[in-house]
Amino acid sequence: KMNRSAKSRGLNTNCHTILLIQTGRSPDTKTFSDYETLDEALEGICKTFEEHLKRTNPTKPTITYDISQLFDFIQQLPDLSCLMLEKEYGLYAPYDKDWIKTQVYELLRKQAGK
Repeated sequence: KMNRSAKSRGLNTNCHTILLIQTGRSPDTKTFSDYETLDEALEGICKTFEEHLKRTNPTKPTITYDISQLFDFIQQLPDLSCLMLEKEYGLYAPYDKDWIKTQVYELLRKQAGK
């Protein structure tokens, strides 16, 4: 399997990242958020999922989830992509859901190893 993580591809992950997300069918559920780094954007995706879990399970005092549930959530989103600033070219490069899932996996693996 090809390693598609940003670090292995030599991308600077400490750069401005814009997260584009659509949470519902309606176009007015489209939002964007900007972050100083890719990791912050990925954490923003996790936080969006956690907020979704809290809304759908309001009576549970504690909610746990595994990465497959997070990936299912990402997959069912009508739209999710990110734009990462590539300073050397002065432009933003787009990345899709599959790439984002790989980065989320790498981030969570790194956090679990701490």
